[in-house]
Order: sequence, then structure tokens, then C-alpha cells
Amino acid sequence: MDLHRIQDIFSISNAAAFDGLALEVFQYQYLNNPVYQTFCKHLGKSISNVSQVGQVPFLPIEFFKTHRVASTNQEPEVVFTSSGTTGSNTSKHHIANLSLYTQSFRQGFEHFYGPVEDYCILALLPSYLERQGSSLIYMVNDMILRSKHTDSGFYLDDLKALHLKLRKLEENHVKTLLIGVSFALLDLAEQFPMTLAHTTIMETGGMKGRRKELIREELHAILKNAFGVPKVHSEYGMTELLSQAYSKGDGLFHAPPWMRILSRDTEDPFSDQSLGKTGGLNVIDLANFHSCSFIATQDLGKIYKDGTFEVLGRFDHSDIRGCNLMAL
Repeated sequence: MDLHRIQDIFSISNAAAFDGLALEVFQYQYLNNPVYQTFCKHLGKSISNVSQVGQVPFLPIEFFKTHRVASTNQEPEVVFTSSGTTGSNTSKHHIANLSLYTQSFRQGFEHFYGPVEDYCILALLPSYLERQGSSLIYMVNDMILRSKHTDSGFYLDDLKALHLKLRKLEENHVKTLLIGVSFALLDLAEQFPMTLAHTTIMETGGMKGRRKELIREELHAILKNAFGVPKVHSEYGMTELLSQAYSKGDGLFHAPPWMRILSRDTEDPFSDQSLGKTGGLNVIDLANFHSCSFIATQDLGKIYKDGTFEVLGRFDHSDIRGCNLMAL
């Protein structure tokens, strides 16, 4: 695929266009990504017998912890890393072209929320700020810079300063986006409850070992009660993906046109799960052109007929099946 065709990824307007480009991306990655090609061959899959998107194999996300998953030999412009518990392997995503990531997250956000310039961006992401290599920090920093709002910025642990900033913005009726990791938003809710009429609260998930895990409904109920908001929004993204899905409430996520979420059977990772039933989430992210666009995540969820999806939790490690090929 040439650069012109890569740009076509971001102008997809229907399912047929998505399917056509997805097959082209599969063929390119099969030929240029040694890890993915070896994985496909072990499943008996190749360019010669994959003619539909439904036949494309999904690479277990764990490969990003053990292999360099890349469809190009060029040196990466940056390597994004996941947060990991002490002693655990972290995922590494080698980014050959940062402009693809930038275009994906900018266009994805605007697709759902409009121009970022319309918002004051406040970021409460302490666990991410405290380490290097976070793709989320890279994205939010870009949003802060492009918002061009003098009050936009990051907050590490000064919740009082954030509280005062939010009060000021509310008094001035400023359209604000507060994006934060779950445990930090809960800390803010407990210490500084307030009514937010002009602020969108967006959680990025994750207690990161700081608090007891809560199901989404519990988390959102606490935040809605503390801040007087009708809905809590959510962002679904990860180190291994260059695109994000968003929920504007009730835990139902929408993906941008160049991203598709599918579901696999929890007992048989190579079989599809029925709509509305809990399965393992598979992601096609065409922005992952230089790594792998077909990822089997460790997340559990449900897919609905209209293409929306829920995220219900994660596989227990003992439940992960079909990954014997990790020994490649």
C-alpha cells in the first residue's frame, strides 16, 4: 500500500470500503510483519486463502510483550509502553510514523466531540504522568496544546488546585473536558464534590492497584452523584492501538469509521461470538498500519447490532486460551 492508500483509511464512509481496505492491510502486514506472518502460517492462513475480513486471524495482544510487532524495518519515531506491575512484562508498540497516530486520535476525537479548540482540557492522569512512554499522555498533551485555552493542563496530585480551576471555569461557563484515570476521579469526587454544568467528565478506566476495582456502573454512579452530571463519558484505548473508541454514557462505546470491534467465543478463540453475548474483544484498527491491525485483546465485552459495544472486564489469566502459539 502506498501513502495515498494509507490516507484512504481516514476517509472510510461505509462497511464495504472498510472491508476492502482491511483486506489490503492484511495482505501488506502478512508480507511485511514476520511475527504476524508466522502466527498466520501456524493457523494455516495466508494471502492465498483469506479473501474476506471474517477470515483474517487476530494476533493475541500478548505478542506486544514478547516480540517486536512491526510491519516495517524503519527505526521507530517513538516506542510507547504499557503500564505494568512490578516485575511484569510491559507491552511495547514501535511507532514508525507518529503522524498516523496523531491523525487518528485527532480525527477520532473530533468525529465524536467536535473541534478540541472548543474545550478547556483538564487532565487528571497521575499514574500515567509518573512514567515514560505513555501513548495516552502523548495524546492528551496534544489536545491540551491545541485547545489553546490558557487554563488547559495536567494535574498530578493537587486536587485542591483542580477543584478551584473547575469552579472558576464553571462560573465563567467555559466548555470543559475533564479526562482522568478512575482512581484519581474517585479521589476528586470524595474530597471535592461539586456541581459541574459545563464540564464533560471522561474516565479512561483503571484503578492501577490504587483502589478496589469497581464495576463501571458503580464508578459512574459515584461520579454522577458527586458532580451532578447526567452522564459520565469513557475512552477506550490501549498502548497497542493507535485509535480510540468513546462512550458518551451508559457504557456503550462507538468506534471511529477506521476501527471495528468484534467478539470471539471465550472457549474457542477462533470462533465468533453471537451479538449481545459476552465474548473476548477483537479489534481491527487500520491506523495500526505499521504494526498489526488485527488484535485479540484480553478484554471481555458484548457487541450489538448497531456496532456499539460494551467492555465488561478482562480475562482472568487462566482463562486465556488459544495462545499456545506464543512460543513462536
